[in-house]
Amino acid sequence: MSLDRKTTALKQLQGHMWRAAYATGHVKGEIFEDVVPAIRKWREAGMKVYIYSSGSVEAQKLLFGYSTEGDILELFDGHFDTKIGPKVESESYRRIAASIGCATNNILFLTDVPREANAAEEADTHVAVVIRPGNAGLTDDEKSYYSLISSFTELFLPSST
Repeated sequence: MSLDRKTTALKQLQGHMWRAAYATGHVKGEIFEDVVPAIRKWREAGMKVYIYSSGSVEAQKLLFGYSTEGDILELFDGHFDTKIGPKVESESYRRIAASIGCATNNILFLTDVPREANAAEEADTHVAVVIRPGNAGLTDDEKSYYSLISSFTELFLPSST
């Protein structure tokens, strides 16, 4: 894990270890203050929200179930992890789109990792790179190429019909 490998088995082990820490209240999922209001607004507009993380589905559910904003699992329509495929491979995004019954060009993928953004873009999804404290820096080329946001409030999404 110290090498930040995104292998499914290590992420599953991590999820098991986190379960005890979350359940006892020793750990809470840190949620930026702009996230929950934005997701509520999107859902009120009829949009669906999914999580695709290198963390296992179990770890995702722990993070959002025991978050600093309380249990916010009801905000999400589903969860995906590396079982669907690596986040740096475009086929993974096509599989997600097929799984949720949506065209890839109707998906917006938010990430802080340019390699993931590139793979998602190759699959014809829309992409925004999220700049947050603690994220790895971006090159000047990446900054000029990608749509960048530092808050979910900067996203203006069309209403779902």
